[in-house]
Parts: sequence; structure tokens; C-alpha cells
Amino acid sequence: MKKRVVIDTNIIFKSLRSKYSKYRDILDKNDLVFYCPNYLISEIFKHKERMIKASKVGEEGVYELLEKTLQKINFVNEEFISLENLIYANRLCNDIDEKDTLFVALSLEFACDFWTKDEELILGLKQKGFHSFFDDSVYF
Repeated sequence: MKKRVVIDTNIIFKSLRSKYSKYRDILDKNDLVFYCPNYLISEIFKHKERMIKASKVGEEGVYELLEKTLQKINFVNEEFISLENLIYANRLCNDIDEKDTLFVALSLEFACDFWTKDEELILGLKQKGFHSFFDDSVYF
């Protein structure tokens, strides 16, 4: 059975920085299935310029890598996340980073791990009892 993982926006950004990316390598693993709320698309557009500027592959390269990366992700309409999980995720995230509420809620909905590199978020969620994080170190 494949392991399900909800992937945070910062992982997508990290996967687009260079032609070779350990994050994209993980996205290619056959034993993993990745999910994101549709909200990720608006985050990408919102931070498009910053993402291109931080990349070593230029604008066209970023778009090519983004296309390949997004094909590896299953997008979920936020309407399919239960109100209970949305409320709980909001309580967990509201004083850390409210923009991550949908990602945490989706992780709760699917009872799966959340993959993020936001250390402040990880620490804050752990202090509140959320410990379902994807350990990418086993793939590096």
C-alpha cells in the first residue's frame, strides 16, 4: 500500500530551485502518493516572481519543472474536507501560520503525514499535539 502525504507549498518551491532537486526525487517515488488542497495553485501564483527569482533555472525552467511537479500531486477541493477537521486545523494553525490550515486539515482528513520544511510551523504544531509529519530523511 502506498503511503499518502500532504505536501506544503514550501516543498514545491524548494523543488523548483534547480535542475536537480532531492524534493522532486522524492515526488517520483512509487511508494508515495501526494495530495494538496487546491489552494496551492493560488499560493504558486501569489509567489511566482519570488519563486522565479530564487531559482537557478530561469523562468522557462521553472515553468517546465512546475508542470512536471504538479503532475505528481493529487489536488483536493477544499469542500471535501470536513468542517470538524477544518475547525481543528484552524485551532492548531491560527497563531502559527493560518495559511497552513488547509494543508493540516487535509492531513487530518486523510489521516496521513504532512510534509513541510517550515520549522516554526512544525514546532508550533508539535507543541499543540500534532505529530504527523513526513520524514523525508529516509529518502536522502
